[in-house]
Amino acid sequence: MTPPDDFTRAVEAVLFASDVPLTLDAIRAHVGAGDVRAALDRLVEDYTGRGIGIVRRGERWQVQTAPDLAHLLRRDREEPRKLSRAGIETLAIIAYHEPVTRAEIEAIRGVQISKGTIDVLMEAGWVRPAGRRDVPGRPLTYATSPEFLVHFGLASRRDLPGIDDLRAAGLLDPVDLAFEQLEVANPHEDD
Repeated sequence: MTPPDDFTRAVEAVLFASDVPLTLDAIRAHVGAGDVRAALDRLVEDYTGRGIGIVRRGERWQVQTAPDLAHLLRRDREEPRKLSRAGIETLAIIAYHEPVTRAEIEAIRGVQISKGTIDVLMEAGWVRPAGRRDVPGRPLTYATSPEFLVHFGLASRRDLPGIDDLRAAGLLDPVDLAFEQLEVANPHEDD
């Protein structure tokens, strides 16, 4: 393996020193003109199979401990963040339907969202305001954040499991599956 050129080394240094994932433009702001994408591709290849790696999360890049070695770095036992069922449902709706308004979330869930549910998701860093919808009242929309991708180990939202994946994993409520089968069996019953 040939040693990396100075530009690739500079990209590596910027990623290593950053405490947050960086976009290509943010990296370019530190290292100047050059092929940042090619440097990142080289670094990804160089770090494959090592104790750390260069990973892409959404449109951001970061240095990350190899997943199989992460347990070695935990000194204290992490307290798992417990989300209520409403919080989990709200997060899923935002992830799959973003950008989405509070009213749209409530329509999908079929119940009102308590005041603190979205606040808890924003405090965790998984949800962010995504602007306002251009309709009367101009309601605020919500979307997932880059931290959501990092926390759940996703490169992009396209990596979220589909309905078939959820069904295969047994994560769909049997009542929901029964209703779905009933709708398929009697598609024109209301006619």
